[in-house]
Amino acid sequence: MKAMLKRIVDIIEDKKGEQTVVLDISEISSLADFFVISSANNINQLQAISDDLQDVLEKEGLEIRKVEGAKNSTWVLLDCSDIVIHLFTKEDRIFYNLERIWADAKQIEL
Repeated sequence: MKAMLKRIVDIIEDKKGEQTVVLDISEISSLADFFVISSANNINQLQAISDDLQDVLEKEGLEIRKVEGAKNSTWVLLDCSDIVIHLFTKEDRIFYNLERIWADAKQIEL
């Protein structure tokens, strides 16, 4: 699992995603095992990160069950079952502040 998390973070960082964090929520929620949260500078960058994640992860065999957030949205959620990827513009990330909401989760260093 850590190899897949590292791969996801690498894809995000290749597209210049910022402040990427990985939270282990497995002990506090049944929603997923991990959240990956990252920021983009603008909607175009956000969409580029999302598109690249979808392309690469599907080619590498990770099923993306659902994508939330339409084109030109300021947030995107990719549900990969055990891993949920949250991508935000900087402003929306501050507004939703998932790190505060999931403060009981363990942050994973990759």
